[in-house]
Amino acid sequence: MDRQIDKIRKRRDFLAAAHGRKRAERGLVLQALDRKDESAPRAGFTVTRKVGNAVIRNRAKRRLRAAAAEILPLAAKPGYDYVLIGRHSTPTRRWTELLADLTAALDDVHARRDRASASRSDTGKDAPHG
Repeated sequence: MDRQIDKIRKRRDFLAAAHGRKRAERGLVLQALDRKDESAPRAGFTVTRKVGNAVIRNRAKRRLRAAAAEILPLAAKPGYDYVLIGRHSTPTRRWTELLADLTAALDDVHARRDRASASRSDTGKDAPHG
């Protein structure tokens, strides 16, 4: 399932992803937005000045890009925008832990969507009356 991941380039797309699902892990924050289409998934990366100077921020972004290149082709869903936000621990976090953070965040974001759609389609006796 080696898919191409496109880049998010426009500010409005980053802002739209901020209104989607979020998951904070120790090494990163993941924002995911379902665009409701079947086009290729897209990824964007950002690190604020709070994380450190330009050298530290660039290191954090390079690590986020590398982690996304390794994990997203396998785990990303079509029609999604993903924004990976660096945190203070991103530049120094162990590589395996950073990959585990991204995997856990993706699993949670996608599982919440599946749980929400499953609860809406539930027609059992436990469904609320209305």
